[in-house]
Amino acid sequence: MHDNTLNRRGATARSAPGIRADRPGQRRLAGRLAGSDADKAGRDTFVAWSRAAGLEIAVDHIGNIFGIWSDDANTNQAPVLLGSYIDTVINAGIYDGCYGVLSGLEVIETLKAAGYAPARPIAVAAFTNEEGVRYAPDMMGSLVYAGGLPVEEALATVGTDSTVLGAELERIGYAGSEEPGFLKLHAYVELHIEQGPVLEREGVPVGAVESLQGISWQRITIEGEANHAGTTPMPMRRDAGHAAARVVTFLCDRARNANTPTVATVGCMSFEPNAINVIPSRTTFTVDLRDPDEQRLRAEEAALATYLEELAPTEEVRISVERLARFEPVTFD
Repeated sequence: MHDNTLNRRGATARSAPGIRADRPGQRRLAGRLAGSDADKAGRDTFVAWSRAAGLEIAVDHIGNIFGIWSDDANTNQAPVLLGSYIDTVINAGIYDGCYGVLSGLEVIETLKAAGYAPARPIAVAAFTNEEGVRYAPDMMGSLVYAGGLPVEEALATVGTDSTVLGAELERIGYAGSEEPGFLKLHAYVELHIEQGPVLEREGVPVGAVESLQGISWQRITIEGEANHAGTTPMPMRRDAGHAAARVVTFLCDRARNANTPTVATVGCMSFEPNAINVIPSRTTFTVDLRDPDEQRLRAEEAALATYLEELAPTEEVRISVERLARFEPVTFD
């Protein structure tokens, strides 16, 4: 939803941009990044709809929102949880997450309208910062909830814009009072739009997810030497930009020729001094490696590390690597 709002059953859409255009004529980047004003607008809308459905609202310390349907007859039973997340990437993924949250709410409203009396509570969740665009790692709210990341560490995460997640949750009013994991679940079910084109290509309308891919996020910095673009001969250059381009090509060629599900992406890149007539002295970029098999993912990480070791003396540059996130694959039951 490129106007950055949740929109359902004819609800009026409100503009709540997550990122603004900085210069006249610059295209607005649409998104609902975690902790942003647009995220607040989406959260407020979800909470309002949940309350209208008669649900009790609870928010935990990491900002995960829960709409809970229970009564005196089942309040002592472990609940069934539905849901997903409402933060987005930039200019893509308009149904990712939102589909699971809104469908979970729809399930509860439909059961209520049918007069159904559940044997245990049913809740719908909107987890915080699952996309991980502004704050790394991704899947953060559910990771904290499941006990895989201390909440204090998550709240102290510094974003790509130098903001701190905990402070932003305070600012938008979603620094909750509940301890993460306060709901002890009977089961969790998530409906999700496929993020890729596979089902459509295969003509399959719906599928069950078999696994979560292993993820390796790294930030690579290459340092060379700035020099004049017109007067420095090619053999005398220590070009950090060219070295970075070689890494991108290496990753792409290796993944395309692997005949495996491995994927490799360089999504962010910056140059210094970033001038048209100056050889870059410094290039910083991210690498996103994914594979559903842990051994293959480790092999890809090792291949990249070896390539960087060989590249540095060849290009006469210095290369440093920072790990941003690392998750092993998960095979579902």
